[in-house]
Amino acid sequence: KAAEKGLTEAIKCLLEAGANPNVPNTFGRLPIELAAEYGTREDVEILFPFTSPISTVANWSVDGIISHVKMEIKQLEDDNFVKERVSDLKRQADEAFKKQDYLNASVLYTQALKMDNFDAKLLSNRSLCWLRMGDGQRAFDDATKCKRLRPKWAKAHYRQGSALMFMKYAAAYSALSRALELDPESEET
Repeated sequence: KAAEKGLTEAIKCLLEAGANPNVPNTFGRLPIELAAEYGTREDVEILFPFTSPISTVANWSVDGIISHVKMEIKQLEDDNFVKERVSDLKRQADEAFKKQDYLNASVLYTQALKMDNFDAKLLSNRSLCWLRMGDGQRAFDDATKCKRLRPKWAKAHYRQGSALMFMKYAAAYSALSRALELDPESEET
C-alpha cells in the first residue's frame, strides 16, 4: 500500500523493519512495480536494492523497471481502446443490419474484424450480410472461418449450410445437419 500510495517515508520504515518487498499483491504486482506506476522515481530507487529481479523486465535497472511498467500501462490502455472500438463498431453494424442496410453493416463488421479477426460472432454476422446481399461465396468464406474458430458452434455450421444452400451445393445438407445436431433447439436450424 505504501508503494501504491507513493508514501516514501513509510516505504523506508517498512524496509528498515524488515518488510519483504518481494511479496506480490493480490494482482501479482510487486511493490517496486506499484512504485513505478503510482509513486516516484525515488520510491523505485529505494526498493530496487531489496527487490529480486522480475523475469519479465528485460533491463533490470531503475529506468528499466519504470519503462517496463509504463509499457504495460500503455498496452492495457491500447487493449481497452481496441475492445471499446470493436464493441462500438459491432453495435453500429447491428443497428445497420436491423435497418436491412446490409452493405453498411458488412463494412462495419469488416472494420471490427480488422481489430479482432478472431471474433467468430463478427464473422457469422458478416456472413449473413453477404448472404442477404446475394454473395454466397463470401458468405461461405466467412462461415468457414467462423467454423474454424468455433467448430462446435451450431450457428457457424448453420451459416455455412445456408451459404452452400444459396449456391445450390449438396454439401449444404451435411452442414445444416451438423448445426441441428449441435443445437437441436435452435430456431434457425
